[in-house]
Formats: sequence, structure tokens, C-alpha cells
Amino acid sequence: MHVKKGDKVVVIAGSDRGKIGKVLTSMPKQNRVIVEGVNMITKHQKQNNQVQQAGILHQEGTVNVSNVMLYCDKCKSGVRTEVKVENGKKVRACKKCGTVI
Repeated sequence: MHVKKGDKVVVIAGSDRGKIGKVLTSMPKQNRVIVEGVNMITKHQKQNNQVQQAGILHQEGTVNVSNVMLYCDKCKSGVRTEVKVENGKKVRACKKCGTVI
């Protein structure tokens, strides 16, 4: 997958196109990610024996990883990445401006 947990991404397709958020969870086997504030779903929660409250919860749903791009703060847009070697370690860099993401 080209995105990891904690990456800043922009949604490029779907009803939430253009939104920017942080990747909360990545699921490589399903090719999906959960992005903060994107694809909000409504869940009706039943009260359990524990301290949970019953009610309507709003939480993020999953988004296909092909519908997000890494966000470059310098370019202010979604960008493709390249792999560079700096000090013997592989790092991801922006294709447009070359800054390390």
C-alpha cells in the first residue's frame, strides 16, 4: 500500500472528494483505509452490560486505498511519490517538488 497509518491524505474520488485527513487505520489485506472525517456513517448502538451508552454514533467508514493520494504540504495538493535513498534509508518523496513526506 502507498499510504500508512498517520499519513496525511486527500480523497480523490467519491462523495467526499477534496477532503483532507489523517489515516487512522490501514487494512492492507482488504485494500482499505479509515481516514479522519471522511465517509461518516451512522451506527445505532445498543447498550451492553458494560458502561456503554445506547444511542446513535457517527464514525468513519472505510475508503478504498485507490481513492486517496498522499498530501504534500508544500505543493498543497495530492501527489504521487517516489522512493529516494537518504543516509542509507528508503524514504518517500513528492514527485513534483522532491520534499520528503
